[in-house]
Amino acid sequence: MRAPSRVATLARMPKSEIYVSVDVEADGPIPGPCSMLSIGAAAYDRTGALLDTFEANLETLPDAPGDEKTLAWWKTQPEAWAACRANLRDPSEAMHDFARFLGALPGQPVFVAYPAGFDFTFVYWYLVRFTGQSPFSHSALDLKTLAMAAMKRPYREAVKRNMPRRWFSPERRHTHVALDDALEQGELFFAIARELKLFE
Repeated sequence: MRAPSRVATLARMPKSEIYVSVDVEADGPIPGPCSMLSIGAAAYDRTGALLDTFEANLETLPDAPGDEKTLAWWKTQPEAWAACRANLRDPSEAMHDFARFLGALPGQPVFVAYPAGFDFTFVYWYLVRFTGQSPFSHSALDLKTLAMAAMKRPYREAVKRNMPRRWFSPERRHTHVALDDALEQGELFFAIARELKLFE
């Protein structure tokens, strides 16, 4: 029997994973009645090298009033609010650009967030609504779950105030600006991954 060709072997090899740390800012808890105000994404290879970033501020959805409690909270964050309301883009245009950003990465994108349940809900809804598909499929890597495994503590105790300070860069702070926070949590992901020896 003839050995498989190099081309056939390469075709069967899984694509490398690219870890895309994503943060969104929104005016409420769920998409549809509420809008994604901004999205920031930082893409890393398995060594933790930053490959590229994406950011966009989005116009709100029509007939989406937002959530009163969330909008009241935004009034306490004037700098972050101003940052996410500058240079607004049409959601369809922005999400098509985001899909192209993901498609240009040198591997299969893996969604990474803290907590994934919130950010992924918005990003998945917006991608499917405006582009018809999600390059992430249905999968999302939750940093709280990863931290739970590393800390050996219950999930609800796997919060940032309980995490070791060595996991955090002193140069980063949580600003509620989407790209800033995506970079912060991307660095957190690799700090936890190193302790778990995920990529050795």
